[in-house]
Amino acid sequence: MSGAEVLKPLKTWSYLAGRRRKPSEYEIVSTNLLYNTRDANAPYDLDPDLAMNRWYKKYRNGSPLQHDDWNAFRDPDELVYRTYNMLQDGQETYVFGLFNQFNEREHDKALDPQWVGTLARLYTPSRYLFHTLQMASAYLQQMSPASTITNCAAFQAADAFRWLSHAAYRTKELSLTHTGKGLGADERAYWEKDPAWQGFRELMEKVLTAWDWGEAFVALNLVAKPAIEEAVMRKLGEAGRHNNDTLLGMLTDSQLLDATRHRRWAAALVKMTLEKPGNAEVIKTWIAKWEPLADKAIDTYCAALPEVPDAAREARAAVKEFQRSLALC
Repeated sequence: MSGAEVLKPLKTWSYLAGRRRKPSEYEIVSTNLLYNTRDANAPYDLDPDLAMNRWYKKYRNGSPLQHDDWNAFRDPDELVYRTYNMLQDGQETYVFGLFNQFNEREHDKALDPQWVGTLARLYTPSRYLFHTLQMASAYLQQMSPASTITNCAAFQAADAFRWLSHAAYRTKELSLTHTGKGLGADERAYWEKDPAWQGFRELMEKVLTAWDWGEAFVALNLVAKPAIEEAVMRKLGEAGRHNNDTLLGMLTDSQLLDATRHRRWAAALVKMTLEKPGNAEVIKTWIAKWEPLADKAIDTYCAALPEVPDAAREARAAVKEFQRSLALC
């Protein structure tokens, strides 16, 4: 047809064409991937009154936490499935190198029996706690309004599973050397009944019922997870070093590298949400709601830690400093 415009083929997907450069691997495989954000009235292409659609409309679309373009979020580390596996393969190689080296040195035989009892009470039950982190991160992954947020939550869930696996591995190792301590047998009783764990158990059981995706993010990533990382990782690791358990200290140091990355993406998401008026007040209200439970959990757990004076105060201060870095205090 004479005079008809000849369209030039795009060099990339249309939603990435505006940057006037070749899109990165991260942009290609991570952005604008959610299909259930196309129709606000029917996230899943069925009856709008379907239970699943009502759930997403209420707890994701209707969240008090709002932004004009959630797809604008970017992971500061720009991780994709391929690079995450490369990164964490190296981490796991390091962790299992620790296990092997300390096992060859018969590390567990040198541990004081009283400290082994402390591990049976305050460390090996942590696999239950880490499983709640995995489940809460998976819910956040499922409910997030953008695929770039979904990916971060998915990798966070995978890290929580790695932490759980480390605790399970050490539980078995310790049980082979120290019989009669209930290792591998009494963890559920400690988790459900020991006063040291009841604060974190209450906190995480309630976090798992925070259905609104925005509140779930704040409760998990800005309150509960930092509290767990500062108390059950950092302070427990310090107690380990003070009780000749260098392995535990080095293991928690490795896990805290993951936690630092989680905080980076959480901080980036908070920074983006604060662009919209009203979101700061929403986030602060949720922090105020969940903080007392987290402080109680830190206090009850740290009170049981040996050889770490001021553990609870320092852990609470570290959580508050993280929140302050986000301009939320």
